[in-house]
This record gives sequence, C-alpha cells and structure tokens, in this order.
Amino acid sequence: MTDAKTDAATTKYEAIRYEQADGVATVTLNRPDVHNAMNQAMRRELLEVFTRLRTDDTVRAVVVTGGGDKAFSAGADIREFLEPPVPTQFREARRRVDFRREMERCAQPIIAAIRGYAFGGGLELALACDIRVAAEDAQLGLTEINLAIIPGGGGTQRLPRLVGRGKALEMILTGMRIPAAEALRIGLVERVVPVAELPSAAQALARTIADKAPVALRYAKEAVVGGIGLPLDDGIRLENDLATLLRTTEDRVEGAKAFVEKRKPRWTGR
Repeated sequence: MTDAKTDAATTKYEAIRYEQADGVATVTLNRPDVHNAMNQAMRRELLEVFTRLRTDDTVRAVVVTGGGDKAFSAGADIREFLEPPVPTQFREARRRVDFRREMERCAQPIIAAIRGYAFGGGLELALACDIRVAAEDAQLGLTEINLAIIPGGGGTQRLPRLVGRGKALEMILTGMRIPAAEALRIGLVERVVPVAELPSAAQALARTIADKAPVALRYAKEAVVGGIGLPLDDGIRLENDLATLLRTTEDRVEGAKAFVEKRKPRWTGR
C-alpha cells in the first residue's frame, strides 16, 4: 500500500501545488492568473490534501500560501456565480467540498502565509488556519456583502472569535479591506514581515514547530482548539487529561534526559 506521504507528494493537481520536506508540507494555491480565486477544482483538491494530512504522521506542520506575487486568494471565482443555483443542490455540493472542516480536524498546526489580497473565501481559508503570517503588502477583508451575499465558509463564526463582535461586524457589513498593520493590531494575524521575507518566515516557523515532539504538538493543538469552545472547567479538564497522557510517553522521558544531558532530544513519536 502506498503511504500518505508518497501518495500526496506525487499526486498531480490542477489548482494547487503540494510539496513536503523535513516534516513540513506546503500547500500552494496555484491560479495566480486569477489571483488564486477558488473554483470547484481547487476546493476538491484542498479537501483531498487535508483529508490525507489528517492521517499523515510524517507531516508535523503545514504552510498554506498563494502562488504568484499578487494574492493569497482573492476569494471565490466569480465566474461560477453567474447563474443562480438550485438551493438544495448547492448546499449539498458545498458540504461535500468543506475542506475547512478537514483543516480543523488536522492534528498538525497549519500556518497561513499571506501576501497581497486575502478576500472573501481567501480570508476564510486563512481564518481556518491556526497561525497567520502576513507580508507588509497584504490586504484582508470579508468582502462578500458587495456581491449581495455573506461569508459562507466560516467567516461569520471564526472572525469574531479572533477580533471580537464589533470589529467583525464592521468588517463584514461594510466589506472593508484592511492592511496588514491593522490586521496585526486587531489580532487577525500573528506576525507581519517584509514581503521578501514571507516565504522564509513561514517556513522557519513551521520548521520550529515541526522540530517539537510529535504527540505533544498534536495534544497542544487539541487542547487549544478543542477547549476554546468549552466552558472553562471543561477546558481545564481536557487540558489535564491530555497533559496526563503526555506524562506516559517515551518522548516525555527523552525530553527530560536530553535536558539533563544538555543535548538535542531524539523524538520517536511514542
């Protein structure tokens, strides 16, 4: 049987690129001629990649970025919006390509590297990532209101959890676009770096994460992502359960030995 690493790394995609090295997978939206607008092919391929990554233990961190020098993603491909869909068919079609749900189920931390435009569904993709690094030229916004629709890829739910209700409503109801510096100020992104440094900054962050103990990485993400929607007492209980399990791992013992012996730990993922 072909393992997930080989299968994903060798698959030829139409609308994205997939690369993997040193425990880091890089997913690149690859339609630069249309500012990496999301069409059905891209959605299907993102769903396929993140479904595979969920069970790929060779990948410890993921970077999502946009091809070209103009955009992370300008959102949905408007050419697919010219005819009104049948509501029930449209709803079911969206459910079948809900790649953002698969992203949330991935144990690996996912980093968005954002250059240029990140509008509509493009920003919703970044919101589904765990950490966002933006170039200084980035512009971000949920601009769907300008097309007489609302965000439909989790934007109305994920944005207020990051920036608060008032700022989220201001952005969504006006369709405003904000620069990277403002996105950093309100907590929409975690870092802003010079344009030329974006790829290296995102990869360096991913490698730093990938260098940690694999099980601890998975449990740390589970504690934060799983706990954030829980009452505090339940979240603390989840954290305690996961922390207790980590005490029983071989890597926990290796980490302690490496610290005492002043050497780099050799993680086994057990």
